[in-house]
Amino acid sequence: MKKLALTLVATLLMGTAALANPVKVGVAAEPYPPFTSPDASGNWVGWEVDFMNALCAKAEIECVLTPTAWDGIIPALTSGQIDMIMSSMSITDERKQTIDFTDKYYNTPAIVMAAKGSGITPTAEGLAGKIIGVQVSTIHENYVNKYFGPTAAEVKSYQTQDEANQDLAAGRIDAVMADSIALQAFLESDAGKACCENVGAVADDPTILGAGVGAGLRKGDPLLPKLNAAIAALREDGTYATITAKYFPFDIYGASN
Repeated sequence: MKKLALTLVATLLMGTAALANPVKVGVAAEPYPPFTSPDASGNWVGWEVDFMNALCAKAEIECVLTPTAWDGIIPALTSGQIDMIMSSMSITDERKQTIDFTDKYYNTPAIVMAAKGSGITPTAEGLAGKIIGVQVSTIHENYVNKYFGPTAAEVKSYQTQDEANQDLAAGRIDAVMADSIALQAFLESDAGKACCENVGAVADDPTILGAGVGAGLRKGDPLLPKLNAAIAALREDGTYATITAKYFPFDIYGASN
């Protein structure tokens, strides 16, 4: 009985220690404005950083932002190098086979950006024979390969969205596909204003593009219901709207589920 009691005490202590450990929140090490990017001092800023801080405070957990290479961010989660992903990761059935997701916390359409006056449209016909740039290991890469790849001259994958945008601005590719908000940030820059335009949203395919962006967790993580409750509370108490208004003139949450 004494041995059993000591074992129970030890287990409780380990559980308490585990709860006391900060939650390592993985964000892509590559800048993704206006959601996550380092400022001139190296501090990470953006809508998703502000939302992460508010979410962790509401859930009463200590979080530490942990930059992680995007193409290895899910393996980093499953192997325990990080504890949560908050990096504009879309909730897809494919990813749900490996990790769990919270409820969505934003949902914006995917668009195609091309050179001004190109005549390109966001369809297989409109992109036939064109070179299309996408960020590697994204839902957009999957979408382009399925819908545009068979008729395109080339699908070119990049480590970062910024590299794809710069190649488009330089005329080395004909178009890029990515999230509308991320591309809008480029279109509002001096380089974007000079070269490019939004030629429209692609036809939706929820099986590839997902059901919005959520936080990724290891399978069975007990934090999931707590985080879902915190997301709902931030929407309800106006914090979500306050954070969003700092970056966007509209609600990026999307249609209510």
